[in-house]
Amino acid sequence: MSGSGTRAAYGAVGGVLPKDTTEDVRTRGAGVSAQVAVLPVGSFEQHGPYLPLVTDTLVACAVARELAAAYPVHLLPPLTVSCSHEHAAWPGTVSISAVTLHAVVSDIAASLRRSGVDALVVVNGHGGNYVLGNVVQEASARGERMALFPAAEDWETARERAGVVTSLLTDMHAGEIETSILLHAHPEFVRPGHESADFIADDRRHLLTLGMSAYTESGVIGRPSLGSAEKGKELLASLTESFEPYLALLTRAAEPE
Repeated sequence: MSGSGTRAAYGAVGGVLPKDTTEDVRTRGAGVSAQVAVLPVGSFEQHGPYLPLVTDTLVACAVARELAAAYPVHLLPPLTVSCSHEHAAWPGTVSISAVTLHAVVSDIAASLRRSGVDALVVVNGHGGNYVLGNVVQEASARGERMALFPAAEDWETARERAGVVTSLLTDMHAGEIETSILLHAHPEFVRPGHESADFIADDRRHLLTLGMSAYTESGVIGRPSLGSAEKGKELLASLTESFEPYLALLTRAAEPE
């Protein structure tokens, strides 16, 4: 790869990785009752012909970056490969097992606790990462402070605020929400084609058995033609507001009686 090509490649990921030094982390942690870290979890899977394989990672990072800008939390680098087995029929998709993802997130949380970070928020950008709910449930049962964000209710509030037309059921993959967030946060990643790629498949009851290819030839399920940068901006703003109770819950748990 040429020097200019290398610079272009590195420039493409600008804004995704945190820029903190260890002193930044120390200073931020000194002013709070409980330290909270935010871990974006994405995926590496097909998102049709117009969105990149890293779409879920970019979405999770966009949400986490907004949270770190608005609240005193430690932003972690993303997990970029997760449980995308339902997309295996498309070239480029890479998955790890649910057991591996469970172990990695649990290990990260344990490492944070050893360094004095009391709580972990997992910002999930991929709906197929069902195991993350188990990670949080099990950690909470052990008395550890962990949360999974955003919840379906947070997405629904954001959808309504942003004027997203498509329901959460219909907007399943590479649709209005994901296209809007990338058009706002990373428009350089969105290729032509989303304007005419709408495809609806609301009845997906055998998805876990048959995979996505049983329901869509293009890999798209949703209405990306309705996506816009304005909607993406409002989606992120709403999710940022919805995070406040999560942070209050995790930090309140650390305060003395």
